Amino acid sequence: MKVVLFREHGGPDKLSYEDLPIPQIGPQEVLIRVNACALNHLDIWIRQGNPAYSIPLPHVGGSDVSGIVEQVGTQVEGVSIGARVFASPGISCWQCEYCLAGRDNMCRSYHLLGTKTHGGYAEYVKVPFRNVLPMPENLTFEQAAAFPLVSITASHMLFPLAGLQPGETVLVMGAGSGVGMMAVQLAKLAGARVLATVGSDDKMPKGVVLGADAVINHTREKVSDRVRMLTEGRGVDVVIEHIGPKVWTSCLDSLARGGRLITCGATTGTDVTVNLRDLYSRQLTVKGSYMGTRAELVKATELMGQGRLMVVVDRTFPLRDARAAQELMLSRKFFGKIVLTC
Repeated sequence: MKVVLFREHGGPDKLSYEDLPIPQIGPQEVLIRVNACALNHLDIWIRQGNPAYSIPLPHVGGSDVSGIVEQVGTQVEGVSIGARVFASPGISCWQCEYCLAGRDNMCRSYHLLGTKTHGGYAEYVKVPFRNVLPMPENLTFEQAAAFPLVSITASHMLFPLAGLQPGETVLVMGAGSGVGMMAVQLAKLAGARVLATVGSDDKMPKGVVLGADAVINHTREKVSDRVRMLTEGRGVDVVIEHIGPKVWTSCLDSLARGGRLITCGATTGTDVTVNLRDLYSRQLTVKGSYMGTRAELVKATELMGQGRLMVVVDRTFPLRDARAAQELMLSRKFFGKIVLTC
C-alpha cells in the first residue's frame, strides 16, 4: 500500500511517499480502506519530534480517518465488511476504572491513532473494533474524517470543563481552526453569546456563518480591548484557547470575574506566565483539556447527522501531496480543515 511517512524528525521535507505492507489485523481489530484523513496540528508536532510522544521510526501519522471496512478480526462485534465508517481517534483500554466510568480520555494507556501506532496517511489503517463508528449518511468521506478529533476536543472544553450555561458569553480564539470552528457552533447551540477571533479580514464573514455574534481580527485589534467594548466592560465567562503564549495574556485579560479559561494546545510555544494575585483576586479558573470522551464523540456525530453541526473543509490534497498539505497548515492561510484523500 502507499503511505506518507517520515524516517527522522524534522520539517515537511522529511515526509516521503512510499510503499509499506498492508497491516495485519488481530482478533479484535478492523482494517479500513482509507478514503480520507484529516490533518491536525498533532501531525506536525509528531513529525517535528515531541518528548510527549516516543515513537518508533519510520512512522505514519494521521489521527482522523474515514473509509470502508476491508477486513474484521475473528472477535470483532458489530462491524461489517463494506460498511462506511470513521475512526474514533482516541484509543484506550476499555478495562480500567476511568474507561468503565466513561472517562476514557483519562485512561493511563490512552493515545491517539497516528501517535504510538501508524495512522491514516495511508491507503489502509488498522484500528481496534471499538474505535470504529458508522458514518452519518449525509456526510462525505472528507467531512467524516474532518470532525471527530476537533469536535470532541471542543465539546469537552465547553461543557465538562468550562461548564458553559445558556446566556453566558464565550470567546473562541482562532475560529478558523478545527477546534475553533467546532467551539463556535457548539457554544451557539448551547445558547451562549459567541465572540470569535480570526487572523485576516477574509475570514471574518466565515466566522459569522458559523454562528459567531462578533468576530475580531486579532492582527489589527487588541482582543481584550475589543472584548471589553463588546461586553460593556464586563468580559467573557469562558475563553476557549489552543494557541498558547502569543495570546495567553490577552485571553486572561478578556475574562470577567469568575471566568474560566480552558486550553488544549500550544501552537506558539509552551511557556506562559500567570499573575497569581490577579488569578485569585478575580477568582479565575484555568483548566487544561486533552481530547474528550467517546460519549462526546457520539453526541457530536448525532449533531452532524442531523445537520445541526457542520464541518468546513478548506481544501483536499491527494495522499502523495501530504507535504504540501502540512505546509498549508503551517501557513495558517486556511479556514476549517485540510484533508488528504486516497
